Amino acid sequence: MPKQPLDYPEILNLLKSRGLIICDESMAIECLKVVSYFRLDNYFHPMESDKIRHIFKPNSYFENAVDSYEFDRILRELIFTAIQAIEIALRSKMIHHISLRYGAFWFTNTSLFRDANIHRKCMEQVRLELGRTREEFIIEHAAKYSEPDVPPVWKTLEVTSFGTLSKLFCNFFDNPIKKRIAREFNLPQHLVLESWIKSAVVLRNYLAHHSRVWNRKYPIKPNMTTPLRGNWVTPPIGNYDKLYSQLCYLQYLLNVIRPNNNFTQRLHALLGNHPNVDIAAMGFPHNWQDQPLWS
Repeated sequence: MPKQPLDYPEILNLLKSRGLIICDESMAIECLKVVSYFRLDNYFHPMESDKIRHIFKPNSYFENAVDSYEFDRILRELIFTAIQAIEIALRSKMIHHISLRYGAFWFTNTSLFRDANIHRKCMEQVRLELGRTREEFIIEHAAKYSEPDVPPVWKTLEVTSFGTLSKLFCNFFDNPIKKRIAREFNLPQHLVLESWIKSAVVLRNYLAHHSRVWNRKYPIKPNMTTPLRGNWVTPPIGNYDKLYSQLCYLQYLLNVIRPNNNFTQRLHALLGNHPNVDIAAMGFPHNWQDQPLWS
């Protein structure tokens, strides 16, 4: 029989029957009014001793789940700001370096890409994004020009999604130009940058859907073992599919494009304000603060 919807007090009674302690039921109901139970449920899981029957461990508190949710919410905002800066920098470098060599419409030229099918799908997505944008410079361009059917790259890539941008970069055939762009990010070669971009796209997709980023395994593992010129971490660091690896490459790239960024300070402050959050669940090694990247 399908599960039936429950009112707020019924949800709290169900949680209490499973062993969860709720110190302030009025506060808990107010919380459920603005954060759905199903979303908050992700933060109950670490406190469960029985994942099938959802029985809680002793001394498990509703308030701890709310604290983890608040931590994750602020963490998402911090990560989004970092990815936004990196995405904008990548757009700028692609537009500049590739256009100087291959012209204003290089992104439309299938011969410049390794996989024609991937390029075809990218162009389909580009045209969809151009069609639905309300950016004035795109609307004005369409009113003024009918040929070619897309604006030049310095306009088009400004409204292209990060995912499409990533595919255009990774599928582009000219490795020397990609290596030049990678070196502007203080990376030795383009394969590291490709790995990090692909990881960042997946991470950003979680952010776009307000999904949990804290206690999660990520499907793409960023390249973490290549020696780098800037302050970095000493491998191995443990689980490369956890959030810590994602934070490492974000901090490294930010240090290049925004040398005076406060990402590390904000991360330290966030962790200090939420001491109950298990950083080991995010893949943090015990000595992470001593690594050159973070010190």
